[in-house]
Amino acid sequence: MRIILASQSPRRKQLLEWAEIDFEIIARQTAEDYPSGLPMEEIPVHIARQKAIAVKNDSTAGAIIIAADTLVIINNKIIGKPTNKDEAAKILSALSGQKHLVVTGVVLIKDEKEISFADITEVWFHELTAAQIEFYVNKYKPFDKAGAYAIQEWIGVVGINKINGDFYNVMGLPVSRVVRQLDICREW
Repeated sequence: MRIILASQSPRRKQLLEWAEIDFEIIARQTAEDYPSGLPMEEIPVHIARQKAIAVKNDSTAGAIIIAADTLVIINNKIIGKPTNKDEAAKILSALSGQKHLVVTGVVLIKDEKEISFADITEVWFHELTAAQIEFYVNKYKPFDKAGAYAIQEWIGVVGINKINGDFYNVMGLPVSRVVRQLDICREW
């Protein structure tokens, strides 16, 4: 069965490799906009669907296309990707000592059939010092990461107090759930 990952994310690629799934990557730039009024948990599913549809064509017939999008939400506000050091530091300061949600929307498409879901993980940070935030931002440059951090990097090792949910969801793909859904798609 041909499986296509519609993502350039190195973390999603790594997670599927760890699951020993044979796949190829085909990704297209897509708008990450969404209808106003869409519940926050549905936003990453909507964006993931756009990513999957963008790569679907005659050459992908019969293949399973996997697409995902991850959002960080704190106090009912979406935290995006920072554009610079100051913005990254500001985001991490807001997350410091707080609980936030990481929501990854996943869409699997095979021809005209679709499975979609959102996986939610609660993450609590310890209080972070200004020096810790500055060190992380300067060394790891988390500008391509929702919430300005990667849980598998230094900030996760020293800064995360606890999580409730799938660790790999915070990395960008709830891979064990994806594997179970792939089994369903293979039977279509």
